[in-house]
Amino acid sequence: MRQRIRNAIILFFFLTFPISLNYFSPYVIIDGLRKGIIAGSALLFTTQLLSALFLGRAFCGWICPAGGLQDYCTSVNSKKIKNEKANWIKYFIWLPWISLVFFIGLKSGGIIKIDPFHMTNYGISVSEPSAYINYLFVVFLFVILSFIFGKRAFCHYGCWMAPFMVIGLKVRRILRIPSLKLKSTLSKCTNCLQCNSVCLMSLGINNMVNDSKMNHNECILCGRCVDSCSSEAIKYAFSSKKY
Repeated sequence: MRQRIRNAIILFFFLTFPISLNYFSPYVIIDGLRKGIIAGSALLFTTQLLSALFLGRAFCGWICPAGGLQDYCTSVNSKKIKNEKANWIKYFIWLPWISLVFFIGLKSGGIIKIDPFHMTNYGISVSEPSAYINYLFVVFLFVILSFIFGKRAFCHYGCWMAPFMVIGLKVRRILRIPSLKLKSTLSKCTNCLQCNSVCLMSLGINNMVNDSKMNHNECILCGRCVDSCSSEAIKYAFSSKKY
């Protein structure tokens, strides 16, 4: 039941992506800062960072429109992402961009106003035919990476939002803030490897259970491993403890 609810929620957010597109846009932040405006995407990315302190990367597993689209792309290519070192690609994309954001913010001379609806038409991102060009390009990017490389390839290699949440995770661990996470009970594990096969992020969940290290930066807390474990060796927890 939980996965049906999650699938319904994430499908809803993908279907409304034409409305919310600009709130996920890295360019909208830059355009806004040039004019002294804090745009909606800047507010969303800040919210993602702060939410990671308490909810980890649950946003990626339950809300993200790109995640929802990629999940449905597994019907075409369900291959696992095996090269974890390639996860650093997104940081090589993110670092120049965030540096540019700070540079433009400093150069603009200050913030004049906060406008969550910057570069939207009454809050709607895709409100005219020409805007569909950007929308289709972004959707094509998500789809082509999934078709070529496998499960949630964009999340691994290209997502400009994930680093904000990873920073939140690291701060959470340092400060030991109680938060949503996974915990495991090794004595209950039967090593059936079902958790590995259902993980949307291609993580070695079984190894994480055996090593008692469930805090992986790429875990999106979708709960598929929790719901597929017949021996209940993996569960959700809300705690400051390390599992």
